[in-house]
Amino acid sequence: MKKHREVIFEYEAIFDPNGGGYTVTVPKLPGVVTEGDTLKEAREMVKDAIRCYLGALLKEQMLLPSRKILSERKTMKVFA
Repeated sequence: MKKHREVIFEYEAIFDPNGGGYTVTVPKLPGVVTEGDTLKEAREMVKDAIRCYLGALLKEQMLLPSRKILSERKTMKVFA
């Protein structure tokens, strides 16, 4: 059986209430902005956005942005 290797990246995600849901940005990943009607939906959307962003960088053989230790702000860990 072939060994499986998995790398887990951790990035800070900022969830801002926008009246009808949440707008989510990822400071270390420029241009990653998404939203969701609920916090649960916003979490799923940002996980997908991070996966797509990192996947595009890997496909183009570009360096991945460094990860950051989470701050004391309202944040969550997103594993991509």
